[in-house]
Amino acid sequence: MVTFAVPDKLTAEEIRTIRRKLGLTRAEFARLANVSKKTVERWEAGEREIGGPIAALVKLLWEYPQMKEELTVPDKKYPLRLWYMEGSRVCTIIDVDERSRKVKVHNYTKDYIARAFGKEENPDFEAYEAFLESRCFPRSRDKMKLTLRELDLPFYEPLLIIEKTQGRMAEDDFWLRIER
Repeated sequence: MVTFAVPDKLTAEEIRTIRRKLGLTRAEFARLANVSKKTVERWEAGEREIGGPIAALVKLLWEYPQMKEELTVPDKKYPLRLWYMEGSRVCTIIDVDERSRKVKVHNYTKDYIARAFGKEENPDFEAYEAFLESRCFPRSRDKMKLTLRELDLPFYEPLLIIEKTQGRMAEDDFWLRIER
């Protein structure tokens, strides 16, 4: 049997202390812990100890407070944001200004295979365009015009195709969510 050095229970003071150490409001800490703000308020005001998954999260955040920064989604700086996902896991956020052809990438995994651009940390616009096309059916597909008609698209444009298909491919669990 494997045993872990994670506390079973936390006190209200321990919750308050880690939240303050991270510089988070109750609402922000609630979003990080994936609970409601009311739950955090109840934890911090409570007399009884708090158990469950929050104990493991607090242990990790206490030892690795930089995780907060690594998990924080930056403000959207460009008009278009694409969330490259594997199932429900955020792998890469891609901010794009198509007009000025600028791309900014934020990776949320160290696994290069799961990143939108692999090892490339600062892709250029051409790499972004190639990535989009890689999440679509090939331009050379037999009967492509029929596929475009099924998608109600007038021509082959990778971003429009991804809006319709979420960039889903039959052979993997990756997909794209577009935010304008």
